[in-house]
Amino acid sequence: MTGPHLGTRPAAWAAAIALSVTGSSLIGSGVAQADDISTLTSQQIADRARDALLDAHSMHLSARGNLHKGSTPMSVELTLDRSGNCDGSVDLGHSQGSARIIKHGNDVWVKPDADFWKNQVPDGGPAFAAILNGRYMRASATDPRLLALTRACDLDTVQKLVSDNADNQAGTLNKAATTTLGKASVVPLTRMRDNTTLTLYVAATGTPYPLRLTLRGDGTDATVDFSAFDKPVPTSTPPPDETFDINALLGRTTQTA
Repeated sequence: MTGPHLGTRPAAWAAAIALSVTGSSLIGSGVAQADDISTLTSQQIADRARDALLDAHSMHLSARGNLHKGSTPMSVELTLDRSGNCDGSVDLGHSQGSARIIKHGNDVWVKPDADFWKNQVPDGGPAFAAILNGRYMRASATDPRLLALTRACDLDTVQKLVSDNADNQAGTLNKAATTTLGKASVVPLTRMRDNTTLTLYVAATGTPYPLRLTLRGDGTDATVDFSAFDKPVPTSTPPPDETFDINALLGRTTQTA
């Protein structure tokens, strides 16, 4: 029901990250401290940024823009960890709808807004919205109807994509002079792939985490920010009186059809 609309969009962001935060050396050398990574080669910095991302147990991901020509600009705000817990939201853009997402343990809660029901589920949306009346849909994390979404909420998904693409060397990698991103000192790395310029900003001090990724060109205009590394995902979940079981929801809408 909602999986194809909400789940595949965050998964696309995960794939974009994976294809950008990659390098040619083998993973497993450990995370090096960035005392002065500006003296390293562009490939060495990229490798350390990749290893730092793979070593993280949790993080916050903030993505916005469009990933390819003709796509609708959207935004994703997720705090996620390796255990598959996440808390955040997805906005499909252009008043197409948004949804809150909470996953904790074996359960997932999703609360689409009115625009989502109207635009993404035109046949049954009004009935779903009326029954839920502002409550969350609650389902098992293994429910196939929400599986794409729950997988996108797992930091392991992002890290596995990064690891699987570690040997992707397409495009020349270039290093720019150290600059600032907010209050952080960063080293920008730029690579051209498929007529798109990918720029990765790597922390120049402390652990060499990737802090921002931008994609520009050929209809693509997107930014992904990374923060809150190794900080826990919020553990609060909606109370029972603010939830509605997804199986009961589908049964109710079938009866009223």
